[in-house]
Amino acid sequence: MPAPSIFLPAGFDPRRPVALIAGQGLYPQLVAKAVRAAGIPLRLVAFEEETPPELMATFAKSDYRLIKVGQLGHMLDALKEFGAGYAFMAGQITPRRLFKGLHPDLKAIRILATLKRRNAETIFGAIAREVEALGIALLDARSFLDDQMATAGCMTGKKFPIEQDYLDHGIQIARECARLDIGQGCVVRKGTVLAVEAYEGTDEMLRRAGGLKADDMLFVKTVKPKQDWRFDVPCFGLRTLETMREARIGAAALETGKVIMLDRPAVIAQAKTWGIQLLGFTP
Repeated sequence: MPAPSIFLPAGFDPRRPVALIAGQGLYPQLVAKAVRAAGIPLRLVAFEEETPPELMATFAKSDYRLIKVGQLGHMLDALKEFGAGYAFMAGQITPRRLFKGLHPDLKAIRILATLKRRNAETIFGAIAREVEALGIALLDARSFLDDQMATAGCMTGKKFPIEQDYLDHGIQIARECARLDIGQGCVVRKGTVLAVEAYEGTDEMLRRAGGLKADDMLFVKTVKPKQDWRFDVPCFGLRTLETMREARIGAAALETGKVIMLDRPAVIAQAKTWGIQLLGFTP
């Protein structure tokens, strides 16, 4: 029987439960649907005021735990209680919680005290080490979502409106920002950088660029050169598409096989309706 995803590790055992550590949005809901469709036992670690209630409602009470953001010890206890063989991080946690609204337990306090830099890579990397120390494999965050990935060419079916030189410039800027761990996206226009993504996230960057009221703007989304695929994988969904529309950004270039399109068919259909062109580019 073929593996349910090309992104799963060799030797993946579909009899062992996958524990979904779920943040906001559609992403964890798509993962849950795909894992269940593959017939794999699924458990849930949910966060107060973050995880969608409609996702929690699909689990029996014995199959999920609700904790506060920062309660790392509670999360690890839940994974052990579930007998999880695998864990899967999906969905954003509100960025401001790193500064306000965090409820670290003793385990989290000890971990945070060891970090000289506090960003997605260092924080989630430390969490990943704690999870895998329990003998639980943290899965590639693209697992089970093979049909949701950006693919090569103009996915909206028309000629991409951005000239190749300007596209290449945007890709170069996005990759350099990713290399420096600033962010994974940028907005450019005809060789000029209008905005780069940092801690505020993609949508806020798009709004800033839109405030310039320029024409022929291009949004580019990529990944880090040494991307840790267990977390912080870039996503593009209907919310980002809506923000592009509001900002009057008419084109986006997404790296193929690396950017997850959340509900890809719906995203492409809506982009066509709004006249926004989506391109998949390869390295």
